[in-house]
Amino acid sequence: MHRFSLLIIVATILFSCSSSKKSTMDNTHNVLSSKEKNDGWQLLFDGKTTDGWHTYGKQNATERWKIGDGAIYLNIDAKGDDRGDLVTNDEFENFDLKMDWKISEKGNSGIIFYLQDDKSKYPNTYNTGMEMQVLDDGTPTRLGHADAKIYTHRAGDLYDILASTSEENPLGEWNHVEIKSVNGKLDFYMNGKHTLSVNLWDANWNKMISISKFKDMPGFGTFKKGKISLQDHGNQVWYKNIRIKRL
Repeated sequence: MHRFSLLIIVATILFSCSSSKKSTMDNTHNVLSSKEKNDGWQLLFDGKTTDGWHTYGKQNATERWKIGDGAIYLNIDAKGDDRGDLVTNDEFENFDLKMDWKISEKGNSGIIFYLQDDKSKYPNTYNTGMEMQVLDDGTPTRLGHADAKIYTHRAGDLYDILASTSEENPLGEWNHVEIKSVNGKLDFYMNGKHTLSVNLWDANWNKMISISKFKDMPGFGTFKKGKISLQDHGNQVWYKNIRIKRL
C-alpha cells in the first residue's frame, strides 16, 4: 500500500472517531439516563424547545427566551412586551431540582421557586417565590455585578435571606446547582458542594423575611407548592440540563 493512501486511511479513522466522540458528548446534555428515569427524574427542558414553559403573565414563552447550543438563553435584544421571567407550566411541592447555568459579564439572573402564577395579584415572580441567586460575582481583580458586594446577594445565595458558602466557576464556565426542598427543609448545592441549609415556614424563617426586602410582600415565602422560574433580569444568561424529581 502506498504511504499516501495509508495516511488518508489513518486520517479518516481518526476523524471518524473524533466526530463520534463529539456526537456522544453533545448527546449527554438535556437527556436522562435509564437509571434517572427509573428513579423518577423528569426533564424540564428538552434542549430544543420551550415546551412546558411560558413567560410570566403570558400563555407561551415569548421571543425573549431563545434556544441555542442546547441551552435556554435570554435574548436581550428582544423589544416590546416580550420581557418577563420564564415559568414552568407545572407546579411542584417537595422536589429535587438540578440544572447548569452560565452568566454573562456583570450579569444577574436567578432561579425562583414556589412562585404563584397569578400576575394580576402578584406583579412579579419574586413577590411569592424565593430565589437562588445567579450572578457574576467578579474576582479580586475584576468587578462583577454590583450585587456581589451585598451580603446574601452573591451567586448561590438564598437571595436577600441567607448567604451560602458557594463559589462559582470562572466567568464563561458552567455552574452546576441543585435545590432540594423536602417538608420544609431547604438545601442548596453548587458545583458539587453543599452550600446552604435552612428550615422554611417556621418562626425563624418569618423573622428572616421580616428584615429582608420582601417584608412588605405578604405572599413571599409562604407557599408550600408552586412553579419554578428562570429570571429575566435584563442580562444574558444560559440554562441547560434542567431536571426535577418529585419527592
